[in-house]
Amino acid sequence: MLKTLLVIGSGSFIGGVARFLISRHIQSNLISSFPLGTLMVNILGCFIIGLIYGLTDRSNILNPELKMFLTVGFCGGFTTFSTFTSENISMLKEGDYLYVALYAGLSLFLGLMATYAGNLIPKAL
Repeated sequence: MLKTLLVIGSGSFIGGVARFLISRHIQSNLISSFPLGTLMVNILGCFIIGLIYGLTDRSNILNPELKMFLTVGFCGGFTTFSTFTSENISMLKEGDYLYVALYAGLSLFLGLMATYAGNLIPKAL
């Protein structure tokens, strides 16, 4: 059990650092207050987890520990629901109702589509 926790924890650490750096880079190049950095990271994370599950459904290309490292660890640390909800609350407080609707809608729709697309790619190969 300790080994599993270390595998997940190390993946989560790497995913969290990657999320921070990528999201910050995207957001720092925007004029708008729209949280595009978090949106892009979450959509990318959805695509990655879909790709991983698509690969493992097709074959045993990943051992269980690597799968746990990538899905629960890396993708769990990389994507962030708490930041998503916090950003929505901030926009609600500022009265940016259109941004809230756009952000929530795009996150859900694009997240589902990215996961689905990631899952299809290994099956098509």
